Amino acid sequence: MTISMYQAAVPAFIQTLEGLSGVLGKAEAFATAKKVDPVVLVGSRLAPDMFPLARQVQIACDFAKGAAARLAGIEPPAFEDNEKTLVDLQARAKRTIDFLKTLKATQIDGSEERDITIKIAGNPTTFKGQFYLVNFAIPNFYFHLTAAYAILRHNGVDLGKRDYLGLPLGR
Repeated sequence: MTISMYQAAVPAFIQTLEGLSGVLGKAEAFATAKKVDPVVLVGSRLAPDMFPLARQVQIACDFAKGAAARLAGIEPPAFEDNEKTLVDLQARAKRTIDFLKTLKATQIDGSEERDITIKIAGNPTTFKGQFYLVNFAIPNFYFHLTAAYAILRHNGVDLGKRDYLGLPLGR
C-alpha cells in the first residue's frame, strides 16, 4: 500500500497542530497557576540566537499551511505575525487547522512532480513536490514545532510526548 501526498501531509499537520494548541493551553494554565506573566512564555527562547516561542509557532503554522497550499496549487493564506499571547497563538493554530481542513486529497495527490518555487534567503528556489514536502516542509514544520514544545518544557510547563504528538487517549 502506498501513501499519498495528502496523507503524508495534511492529517499529520492537523493532528500535530491540535497537539500544539493543547500544549499552548497547558502553558496558559501553568502561567495562571504559577502566577507567571504569560507574555514571558511567549517571548521565551532556548538560546539567544533562536526565535522566541511566538515566532516558532508562527513558522510551524506557516510551513503547514504553506506546504499544503503549494502542493494543492493554490496561494497560501496570509496571516499577520502579530500574536502577543498564548491565546493568540492558539488562535493561529486553529486558523491553520481550519484552512487545512478545507483542502481535499484530490487537490494534493499527484503533486509529486509539481514545481514548487519559494524564496529562501530572498532567492527563488524550485523543488519538485515530493522532495519539497518530504525533505523541506515536513522537517522544517517539526523543527519549529519541537522548538516551541522545548521552550515551554524548559520553562516548567508539564508536558509529555502525547501532548507533543496530539494523540487523544485510546489511539
